[in-house]
Amino acid sequence: MDHRTMQNEIESISSLFERNTDPSLINKRTMKIAAVQIDCQAGNTKYNLQKITSMVAQAKRQGADLVVLPELVDTGYVMSEMHKCTIAPHAELTMQALTNAAKENDIYVIAGIAEVTDEGLHNTAVILDPSGRLITKYRKTHLYFPSGEGVFNAGDELVTIGIGGFTVGLMICYDTRFPEVARGLALQGADLIIVPTAWPFPRVEHWQILTRARAIENQCYLVGANRVGIDGAAIFCGNSRIIDPHGVVIASAAEDQEEIIYADISHEKVEFIRNRMPVFEHRRPDVYSTVEKKLDR
Repeated sequence: MDHRTMQNEIESISSLFERNTDPSLINKRTMKIAAVQIDCQAGNTKYNLQKITSMVAQAKRQGADLVVLPELVDTGYVMSEMHKCTIAPHAELTMQALTNAAKENDIYVIAGIAEVTDEGLHNTAVILDPSGRLITKYRKTHLYFPSGEGVFNAGDELVTIGIGGFTVGLMICYDTRFPEVARGLALQGADLIIVPTAWPFPRVEHWQILTRARAIENQCYLVGANRVGIDGAAIFCGNSRIIDPHGVVIASAAEDQEEIIYADISHEKVEFIRNRMPVFEHRRPDVYSTVEKKLDR
């Protein structure tokens, strides 16, 4: 099957969902998602937080229920600048700004930040509810050591949480290369996977393919919010995207400019796709565990 034929099949199934679903049901469990594509100044937390605050307010004016920001959006992605995050005011400034942005705009905010704890630094995604309350966080489990992410402590837990009728799972950037993470989230019930990222240009096609693959194989929505601009040697590739459970890119951003993309997502579409092709029912974990045992030898 060539690319055009496959794309036509994907679009036809999406159209079939629209034709065979009662509009009153589609509106029962829906959300408007915003993904913010932003340039940051490395090490300039105050500047970055001001920009974040402005873009969250802009997303709310466009009717978004949930807004997603990129990886390390408070600090930028230069590992040599991360020492500044250990200075006491950093964590307070970041969380206060995100709390205010969520509360003042009555919106869910998901952001990738540099988290400071007694154990050290973590590359973390936080979720704040519309009251400004931190409701969960996820620490990146797969650190990308070639770019210096050894300054962070790796997380060791996958995280899901219920928001607006969806079960939201979190990944960060490099985690996308590990299908076990997305599948683990899906097995915990995730039907919406959020990926704050700082993905560079040399691997832009990988980003495009991997995000669609994670959505397709887990029959879930995937939202990826990426950076633009330059931090040190890294040139970020933009291409923020919102992908539906059949792998259709329903919103996408340019590769080189700040912008916010939007899409309405429906839980009924997840159910439609999963009922049409029940891959979770057809899984063979008995076989997979045998493979894992062989690889561990």
